[in-house]
Amino acid sequence: MMNLTFKQLRYFDALARHQHFGRAADACSISQPALSLQVQELERMFGVPLVERSARKVRLTAIGEDLIKKARQILLAVEELDDLARASNGPLAGRLRLGIIPTVAPYLLPEIIAALSNRYPELELEFRESVTRSLVDDLLEARLDVAIVALPISEPTLTEFALFAEDFVLVRPSEDAGKPVPSPKLLQTMRLLLLEEGHCFRDQALSFCQFAKAQPRHLMEGSSLSTLVQMVGAGMGVTLIPEIALSLETRSADVALARFPRPAPSRTIGMVWRKTNPLSDQLMQIGEVVRAAGQQKRDTVCNHY
Repeated sequence: MMNLTFKQLRYFDALARHQHFGRAADACSISQPALSLQVQELERMFGVPLVERSARKVRLTAIGEDLIKKARQILLAVEELDDLARASNGPLAGRLRLGIIPTVAPYLLPEIIAALSNRYPELELEFRESVTRSLVDDLLEARLDVAIVALPISEPTLTEFALFAEDFVLVRPSEDAGKPVPSPKLLQTMRLLLLEEGHCFRDQALSFCQFAKAQPRHLMEGSSLSTLVQMVGAGMGVTLIPEIALSLETRSADVALARFPRPAPSRTIGMVWRKTNPLSDQLMQIGEVVRAAGQQKRDTVCNHY
């Protein structure tokens, strides 16, 4: 009988995700030789290579692909057993791994940390900022407990909990202040500044501007909302940002803000977690705390602008 350990499965999962021994070792906080030794031990147990090694990248063999599917099922079950024990011990305590998208993180994290620390003093919060698809993948594979994203996700294995809705605001050069607000059709003819591909906010903005499959001819990209607003201030075009970002991103930029007529473009921010997570009841309570913090933040910003 094989003497597989959870540690070996976690190391192999990290190697499968990072496709590089060094990066996988860093993610596991061990040395590269130690991780390599554990993978070699797995290969000895199975009697076949599990990975194809090269100088730049590691690829799983066919047997390795089969193993990682089973390994992740086991790791998920172990995580849920741990969560089941935590759920039976009263108030939520210990580690909570929370993912959050970049168009929310800088503007809401301070409020989330303060609210949750006050309500759950024994909670150890760990945050990861990334795009939606990456966060959802981490949720499904139990590398995160919960994530804050734009809804809907439409993933049948995840619970969706709405936090607050917010409008998108047009940001344009200061000399355009007072001009009529452009229609979605007119925005198609303007130099539009958007986030790079992979951000759901980019897709939402393109949808409002009624772009079909073809990309706008005058599109320019930035890596963050802050970059986009500064580009607008430099006269490079116009952009859309969510209400929650207004106070932070426009305070030092020479730009003008304009609200769209109803129905204005908007998004709903929410929390998502696995339906099978034994901590679902506690996560619902955490959602209520985060909802109150988010709505208060949004109301404060909207009352100022």
